[in-house]
Amino acid sequence: MNIESICREFGISGEIVACDVIKSGNINDTFKVTFRDAGGDSCYIVQQINTHVFKDPVSMMQNISLVTGHIADKLGDASERMVLSFLKAKSGESCFFDDEGKCWRSYRFIDDSITFDLCDDAEILEQAGFAFGNFQTMLGDFEASKLFETIPDFHDTEKRMNTLFSHVEADPLGRAADAASEIEFFRENFERAVCLTRMQKDGKLPLRVTHNDTKCNNVLFDIRTKKALAVIDLDTVMPGLALHDYGDAVRFSANTAAEDEPDISRIRLDNNKFRAFTKGFLSAAGAVLTENEKEKLIDSVIVIAMELAGRFLDDYLTGDCYFKTDYPGHNLVRTRAQIALAKDIIARYDELDAIIKTLL
Repeated sequence: MNIESICREFGISGEIVACDVIKSGNINDTFKVTFRDAGGDSCYIVQQINTHVFKDPVSMMQNISLVTGHIADKLGDASERMVLSFLKAKSGESCFFDDEGKCWRSYRFIDDSITFDLCDDAEILEQAGFAFGNFQTMLGDFEASKLFETIPDFHDTEKRMNTLFSHVEADPLGRAADAASEIEFFRENFERAVCLTRMQKDGKLPLRVTHNDTKCNNVLFDIRTKKALAVIDLDTVMPGLALHDYGDAVRFSANTAAEDEPDISRIRLDNNKFRAFTKGFLSAAGAVLTENEKEKLIDSVIVIAMELAGRFLDDYLTGDCYFKTDYPGHNLVRTRAQIALAKDIIARYDELDAIIKTLL
């Protein structure tokens, strides 16, 4: 089926006047389609869902429908530009399987919106923080257990650490010796790495709706005012910890270097970026976070940096099968970069925690 036929399955009418391939994103195939009728032009995003990555797209779309519907109900008339609005297929479902078994979905394009791949601007970062904080606030009364777990055990750091240690012992490719000091770091800081997982299992941290990919480019901004509009890329929305979303956002956005920077002397958490994102996040979510969540904000950045470092190292030890690599040892370089970030935050824990306390 062609794109126009797919659009008709979602009840889109009018004459198709443009169809552009959206190249950002490397999982789903995405198109921006413009239709024209007597009322003018209307734009829609049409996506073919990658079912190799998302093996249960129907459950995934049910998650998205529940979450976006809950937010839209709270926003009322403002929802048109503040939350994604997915179309129903003729079947009544939020996705459609064509004759070849490919899975499609569509949502209304939010006019006059823009995304930013890089967030060096403190105001943009603060707005991104606000967007993800507001996401938590809007869903603060949503029962997260209703959602399908898109990626099981995604942030079960203890399970990931134990898997890593088992692969260290097995050492299937004889690579463990290359990472002796990194492995020792994980052993020495195991309790720090698993603190959030254990607190959640002990009932000390609430299960919430989480985004699980809280990068700045997953926020739509108004093209004129640069104010945050909507959180997008909701495929990994599922039950989790708000701290994981916050920690991953800070880990990515406030790092002074890329997550595969080979020169670890360049790696540090930037205080200004950290402050900007945290200010926005807490201004929106501060009222719904528990005291335990607020106390563990800094810890969450360390946890996510360590968890990702562990995933990189595990992939290195087992043959580089998960993360794409550009050269031999790339995953080991990534491991060292994330450990360097974690070490910087640990060394400056009190300094960074003091910044948070000024924002609460």
